[in-house]
Order: sequence, then C-alpha cells, then structure tokens
Amino acid sequence: MEAKTVSQSKVEIAQVMMPEHANPSGNVHGGNLLKLVDQASAIVAARHTHSNVVTASVDRFDFISPAYIGNLVFIKASMNYVSRTSMEIGVRVEAECLKTGTHTHIGSAYLTFVALGKDDK
Repeated sequence: MEAKTVSQSKVEIAQVMMPEHANPSGNVHGGNLLKLVDQASAIVAARHTHSNVVTASVDRFDFISPAYIGNLVFIKASMNYVSRTSMEIGVRVEAECLKTGTHTHIGSAYLTFVALGKDDK
C-alpha cells in the first residue's frame, strides 16, 4: 500500500441536530453522536486503505459537554496510527450554536479499524 499523509484521508462531517436526535432530557442522544463518529472514522479508514473496512473497537469516547437540538455538530476524524493489521482513528466532536456562533468541544473518541481483504474477510 502506498504511504499517505494524514490530510489525504481526514474527514469532517457537519450535521444540524434535530428533535429526532434528542434523548428524554432534550439533549442530543449520545448514540446519535457515536453513529456519526463511527461513520466519519470508517470514511477515514476506507480512504486510507482503498478497501472495505470494519470497526474493530471503539477504544474510548469521552463526552465532555452536551450538544443541544439546533446545534451544528462537527465530527472531525483523522488517522492517528497505522500498523500492519489495524489503524487508529482519532475524532474530535464540536458543537456550534447557530444563534451565537459559539463553538464547544463536546467529545473525543478513538476507534480501531481493520481493512478487509478482497474476499471481505
């Protein structure tokens, strides 16, 4: 596989949080954020390997602050480390209040992915 720089595979996803993303407390449900984190990380891994990839583990996810309905959430994912059999992707999650323009770091995650072979195994 040809060596790549971090910037060649990094990804940023932005999504406005809507009422269907809420938990019973009215904040964004953590599972919705985890789904976006996993999607962004998978794109980073696929861009890096040019193959199908799978999530091997979510090594850590730290919820720092809540996100609210109406916030624009940014998922910023990039490659941290690559070995022969796996890769670690680091993710920073931020929320922007569209009324004030204030950005808040709301979470960080580390995920491990593996690339599948031509037979998808």
